[in-house]
Amino acid sequence: MKKFIVKSYGKKGQDVVDKNYAAVDRGGEYKQLPVDKAWSNLEAEAPEANNDPAFINEVVRPINAQDGDLLKVSAFAGREDGTWEQGTAAYEKRGVAAFVPEWLEENCIQCNKCAYVCPHAAIRPFVLDEKEMANLPVKAGIPAIGKQFAGMSFIQSVDVLDCLGCGNCVAVCPGKKGVKALEMKPLETQLEVQKEWDYCVKEVASKQDLVDIKSNVKNSQFATPLFEFSGACSGCGETPYVKLISQLFGDHEIVANATGCSSIYSGSVPSTPYTKNAKGQGIAWANSLFEDFAEFGLGMSLAHEKLQSRIAGLMQQALECPSCSAEIKELAGKWLENRNDFAVTSEVAEKLIPLCEACGCDICKAIIANKEHIVKRSQWIIAGDGAAYDIGFGGLDHVLATNKNVNVLVVDTEVYSNTGGQASKATPIGAIAKFAASGKRIRKKDLGLIASTYGYVYVAQIAMGADNAQTLKAIREAEAYDGPSLIIAYAPCINHGIRTGMGHAQEEQQKAVECGYWHLWRYNPALEEEGKNPFTLDSKEPQWDKFEDFLKGEVRYASVMKQYPAEAAELFAAAKSNAQWRYNNYRRLAQQQWGVEPAPEVK
Repeated sequence: MKKFIVKSYGKKGQDVVDKNYAAVDRGGEYKQLPVDKAWSNLEAEAPEANNDPAFINEVVRPINAQDGDLLKVSAFAGREDGTWEQGTAAYEKRGVAAFVPEWLEENCIQCNKCAYVCPHAAIRPFVLDEKEMANLPVKAGIPAIGKQFAGMSFIQSVDVLDCLGCGNCVAVCPGKKGVKALEMKPLETQLEVQKEWDYCVKEVASKQDLVDIKSNVKNSQFATPLFEFSGACSGCGETPYVKLISQLFGDHEIVANATGCSSIYSGSVPSTPYTKNAKGQGIAWANSLFEDFAEFGLGMSLAHEKLQSRIAGLMQQALECPSCSAEIKELAGKWLENRNDFAVTSEVAEKLIPLCEACGCDICKAIIANKEHIVKRSQWIIAGDGAAYDIGFGGLDHVLATNKNVNVLVVDTEVYSNTGGQASKATPIGAIAKFAASGKRIRKKDLGLIASTYGYVYVAQIAMGADNAQTLKAIREAEAYDGPSLIIAYAPCINHGIRTGMGHAQEEQQKAVECGYWHLWRYNPALEEEGKNPFTLDSKEPQWDKFEDFLKGEVRYASVMKQYPAEAAELFAAAKSNAQWRYNNYRRLAQQQWGVEPAPEVK
């Protein structure tokens, strides 16, 4: 080892860089740095060999290594329109969590609530048959519950390298006899579990076809998430909703995403969390601006509708074509009768496409050229409260008024989360935010109730942590409704300053509903057609005595007491009064008589 003397040219206490060697000088004195001669000839380590796709190795990893400016233009050939590969986030494996959950199988009741609430899809249930169990590394499973899983084993596996360590899974776990089936452990003690996860993802076949994934919370989590490992904050309140929708409808889902947090964690090149299933079916996603997000999604829906009409014409011609077989004609007729039914059109497409390819007549060739539009799509429009309540409200209102079959998900954080925490029309009275530094002074806009006045828009207000089943039911009903739907989902955010931490984001939703801060309800126009009240209040009578304690548990409210103590009591009282006013309004709607003789006309 040779020693070099490096002089300090900076002021006392500054870090100094010599033109040949780096040195840190905290005392303004000379430093001796031992430098190994071999260091001058070090070679860059070659990347480890892998079987990852070329796109990951040649494009994604250089960008993640901040060497994207060294990529040749030719690397993007074929992507001039901005299209990008799906599922690239799965290859990052950052391993940034200090603590990750460990599954304690002896305490597990297989409720799957942990997977349901996971913001990053990093904990999932797997059901393995005997052959799959025989090759399972690391840990054995437990007998799977359910007749359809007879003879199979159940595993709740954790992707420790993609987990962000929020702990929401542990917080919601009921466990067996009150003893939780999950426990947070240091990452380094759980690295071997990654082998189990990798095996389950790559080698274990999905068993979602054995259950009705839309029937209950447990079954929904046997469906493979097609939104995974996003760059959202640890404990994010938004992504569990996005993930759930991907599990229910992802194989035929299209998303128009407003700018905001949801557009950042959904499409920050090169990381794409939207992915595809084993059949190659996945979600088509695109982002637009705050002000036109809803029209953007409507355009997608209208385009599909137009192309479906083209398919309808071809199916009609197939019925009259002498070259088409009887089987093709039968399927064409079935499609024409059920063109708006995903299950039927999906079944028809699977059988019809190979038959048309084999036939080869001009009509069948035209059907093949338009085959992407045979299956009925599920159109979703995703936005935050800044876009939906404020900047893009006019466009959203216009889209809902068209009565087209689109589904809108508003992830309501009650503040402009992505742009720095500015107040929106979703921000309630008393909350501190930018442009409301002393606490907002006007009540929150009731976006859902406004939309319900159309009478033909399905509307729901949900909070996953407060009622898992109501969330699932509302999403399922909204998608099934043949018309516009609007779901407003309560989403705790780091901007709220939850004192217990974002690892308790799901519990915070439960507290919000219990105290009356947030209310759960559904407005289903289909019920009115049956002579029933379309408005259903799903919340129980709030425990109003807990309201102020809830506010004090979040910095956005608690800071009002510190900075403006004289006004805090007045603002908190106004917030509670407004919440009670809302609840009473909802209760009146839920209790009104329906199906009775109309009142006499006023002359």
